[in-house]
Amino acid sequence: MKIVTLVKYVPDATADRTFDAADHTTDRAGVDGLLSELDEYAVEEALKIAEAGDGVEIVALTMGPDGADAALKKALQMGADSGVHVVDDALHGSDALATAQVLAAAITKIGDVDLVLTGMASTDGGMSVVPAMLAEHLGLAHVGFVGELTVSGSTVTARRDGDVASETIEADLPAVVAVTDQINEPRYPSFKGIMAAKKKPVETWTLADLGIEAAGVGLDAAFSVVREVTKRPERTAGTVVTDEGDGGVKLAEFLAAQKFI
Repeated sequence: MKIVTLVKYVPDATADRTFDAADHTTDRAGVDGLLSELDEYAVEEALKIAEAGDGVEIVALTMGPDGADAALKKALQMGADSGVHVVDDALHGSDALATAQVLAAAITKIGDVDLVLTGMASTDGGMSVVPAMLAEHLGLAHVGFVGELTVSGSTVTARRDGDVASETIEADLPAVVAVTDQINEPRYPSFKGIMAAKKKPVETWTLADLGIEAAGVGLDAAFSVVREVTKRPERTAGTVVTDEGDGGVKLAEFLAAQKFI
């Protein structure tokens, strides 16, 4: 069984994240990056499936600039068997549609994939649409927001928890499954895993390797772009009201003035 896990290199959420001043894309060079936290759950779920059965191969796949191989490194340290990095200058500014197209081409090139595991969203974009788009490109079943997953033979059974009910969904393999942060607890890489990762194979592919024209991806081909960025204003000091018996009235007057009531 071959599992591909998608891992994205994203700006650290605890850092001062900004946009590029020239084209308003996410600034990935001026801030430290790391493997998207939500993708760690997909890697962990792949490892659990591998530990439960024999002959399971896990390939970590990422698309991004040169530094994005750090996401692959973390996945390999956790236990993935190999990695693929799609990197090309023409990919800069690609939207979700182009991202899904490129990742689908990479998965097709990897070949004989039984299961594609992803996080429910990336921590930088937060759109949650790439897994479904990816499944459409590949012509596979898609199950999203999965909180529990079981693989048995050629079938996956997934539990999806909603606000008022839980659904149990079955799909035939191969399939694309997006998992939530409730499905497991990602492991920390062990010293043994960190050392072993240094010897694991990582391939680097360009658009030419995937047979994709540069004109169809990137910022110029994107269907959605950021036109303007305005920095959030600094927080101003609040108004202190001394309660002299009429505090409730003053509070109501303030709420009314702000049209909250």
